[in-house]
Amino acid sequence: MNRKKWSLLLTLVFAMSIFLAACGGDENSEESGEDGDSTSEQVLNVNIKSEPPALNPGQATDTTSAAVLDQIFEGLTRVNQNGEVEKAMAEDYEISEDQKTYTFTIREDATWSNGDPVTAQDFEYAWKWILDPESPDTDFAYYLNPIKNAEQAKLGEVSLDEVGVTAEDDQTLVVELEQPTPYFLELTAFFSFYPVNHNVVENAEDWAQDKTENYVTNGPFTMESWKHKDQIVLKKNPDYWDAETVQLETINMYMIDDENTELQMYENGELDWAGSPTGDLPLSAISSLKEEGSLNISSLAGVYYYIFNTEEEPFTNKNIRKAFALSINREGIIQNITKAEQQPATALVPSSIFEENKEGYFKDNDVESAKEYLQKGLEEEGLDELPTIKLSYNTSEAHASIAQAIQDMWKENLDVDVELHNEEWNVYLDSMSEGNFQMGRMGWLGTINDASNFLDIFETADGNNYSRWEDEEYANLLEEARTETDEAERRKILRDAEQVFMDAMPIAPIYFYTNVWVNKDYVKDISVSSLGGIQYKWGYIEGK
Repeated sequence: MNRKKWSLLLTLVFAMSIFLAACGGDENSEESGEDGDSTSEQVLNVNIKSEPPALNPGQATDTTSAAVLDQIFEGLTRVNQNGEVEKAMAEDYEISEDQKTYTFTIREDATWSNGDPVTAQDFEYAWKWILDPESPDTDFAYYLNPIKNAEQAKLGEVSLDEVGVTAEDDQTLVVELEQPTPYFLELTAFFSFYPVNHNVVENAEDWAQDKTENYVTNGPFTMESWKHKDQIVLKKNPDYWDAETVQLETINMYMIDDENTELQMYENGELDWAGSPTGDLPLSAISSLKEEGSLNISSLAGVYYYIFNTEEEPFTNKNIRKAFALSINREGIIQNITKAEQQPATALVPSSIFEENKEGYFKDNDVESAKEYLQKGLEEEGLDELPTIKLSYNTSEAHASIAQAIQDMWKENLDVDVELHNEEWNVYLDSMSEGNFQMGRMGWLGTINDASNFLDIFETADGNNYSRWEDEEYANLLEEARTETDEAERRKILRDAEQVFMDAMPIAPIYFYTNVWVNKDYVKDISVSSLGGIQYKWGYIEGK
């Protein structure tokens, strides 16, 4: 996860989770216990680093927003602690024989935080709002493309009435797909597929900008307060259909953008969790935390990369892009800077999905080849040398350290001067969206465990494709993969698409992510996903 436009997706994410200071607990927190320790106060203090760019599920594209939305909203399905899709707002569903029609039954005990029932119409409204060409900032609309006529509706080629989403009655939602989509149930657990209370939001354009009576949710927690750029407080939702499972009474989400402050607050007992997937640990602390045995590391299907603006010289030239990509020492960055068992990335799709990408498409730190590509690119552009290049990144100790190291590599290996420029996350996303950069740091975390989740970003020069790169052959291969029902053949097509992408090199992949965090021993059953998400529904405090 997961971005206003994602990370780290990753949304972001980006996400990816890479994102002023606050401290202290909630003096009004209640005590709970149920299956946990009844003497332990069920309050969890975490860091989400920054102000969430969008808390409207239809507009969110980043991991910070997702970390909040995933606790206070719920879709038709939810991915549980074991990574399995389970029923959520839908108490049942049926799939047609041709696997192109899904009929969901909305549970009768599903309610909004204002007491309204959750209905099939809420889902139809939310999804079609995203697909409305007039709806602003809906960069994740393409996630809905498996739905019949969804892509055409977003392009304004058909009316929203022709989209394959129909509320037959309050409890019945029928979804027609363009073709069989094996991962569709997994998609319906993603925040872009969350419902909204259409009776409330259709007449309240800015309903998701603040915590007001219009901010109505349906998840295991509700939002009690939202102090912008400071803190969000969540409370257990007593009317949630599965409320007896939820043991945490309060979640305090602080917005601390400094990794050292985050770790200090953790060590002082002001935070119960520090690091991934919603915060960051100082790079300088990774080795000592690992040595003392308190560091948690888990796999994460995501890629950290530098993206080239292919509409800005000199990165209009693919050989120059290749020169910059090949002259990075990824293993050196991992061993000397990140130190958290990341894997050098010389491909777009993580090796957890395409195992071949442990080797990738080029050799790491291939300086000789990089020099050859640079010389060829300079000749093609009629240049003797490159002017100073600007590398942008969002504020973070890790991003700064990596950028400084790569700045030195490019100077030594290519004799290119690189100027570093950092911006706060929301400002940075705007700069990327507007094309105000030459190279920029970005990351992407998988929403589903499928290669298309990484490849689809770059199909068209909009949304999260900040590179502005497009390729007809690439787009045709992705379209072909969507209609291919043989899984082996579909995989081959997606591999071919990645080959086209890596030959063009609109990004310089650097490493495949890992989740890295510490948590107090009394924090139990918090679920960290290999896709970069976090679930507090099953968490509790015991023995504090």
